[in-house]
Amino acid sequence: MKVSVFGGSGFVGEYIIEELLNNNFIPYVLLRYGSKNKIKRYRECKIITGSIDNDTAIEQTMMNAEVVIYNIGIIREFKSKGISFEKLHFNGLKRCVEQAKKLNIKRFILMSANGVKKNGTDYQMTKYKAEEYLKKSGLNWTIFQPSLIFGDSRGKQEFCKQLKIDMLSLPFPVPLFHNGILPFNAGMFKMSPIHVSDVAKSFVKSLEEELSIGKTFSLGGRNLTWKELIKFIAIASGKEDKMYIPAPIIPIKILASIFDRFDWFPISRDQLTMLLEGNTCNSIEAFKLFGISDPIEFNLESLKYLSDETAKQ
Repeated sequence: MKVSVFGGSGFVGEYIIEELLNNNFIPYVLLRYGSKNKIKRYRECKIITGSIDNDTAIEQTMMNAEVVIYNIGIIREFKSKGISFEKLHFNGLKRCVEQAKKLNIKRFILMSANGVKKNGTDYQMTKYKAEEYLKKSGLNWTIFQPSLIFGDSRGKQEFCKQLKIDMLSLPFPVPLFHNGILPFNAGMFKMSPIHVSDVAKSFVKSLEEELSIGKTFSLGGRNLTWKELIKFIAIASGKEDKMYIPAPIIPIKILASIFDRFDWFPISRDQLTMLLEGNTCNSIEAFKLFGISDPIEFNLESLKYLSDETAKQ
């Protein structure tokens, strides 16, 4: 089966492509010029060079495919560089959906995110708009909403690696964010981290699973507080002696409002808002349907890649 993949050169995308290849699917991958080396096994794929705002490139990527996977996503936008949630989360999805309909490709898989909603951050709202557009398309859709995705980044951007660089490697205490003035709940918001390999397996298993059509699946592991999550990452990174300090969110948001348009500033206002909301889910239905009986837990063993990266530096 030929599968059209959008967003194949990123952290999750490469794992999806690898899982496709391991299961004898043929990935047709749209990549920007000069990006093919971001995919280790690119020689086994059909590479189409172009951008998501080019209808001809989209058509070439979908030609003769039976399934479309839309995995394009960003966690921060930089509008001055033409990188926006609206462009990549929604407009790109819309173009691909319309092209799929023209080419009579019925099956469409979308990477969304846990916690998307109509009235939220720009990240959440554009993901929500993409979901709603796909649901109304008449295609045989499946939507995945993962919580925090972790795993060996293979040189790409990944949450735990980035947190290690932006917070644990600096000569300052690690912030335990909280709302209000009093720090009673500092660092107590929760997430459900899921390993990137289990995300990729879910995507590929869904391609030929009719019971997944017309359904939205949450993807996540066991719930951990921000404080617990940070401590796991610190120990795995060799930073077990790191100090922690309660950090009220309001002054940090004020700083972010000034500096988050620069990529050197470690976090945006939207990211802070979503962190404090928490990001938990239950994946029993997805794991059962896709045969994931032993999901990879978020622990020191599965975070070993952080110490391996430290050793290379």
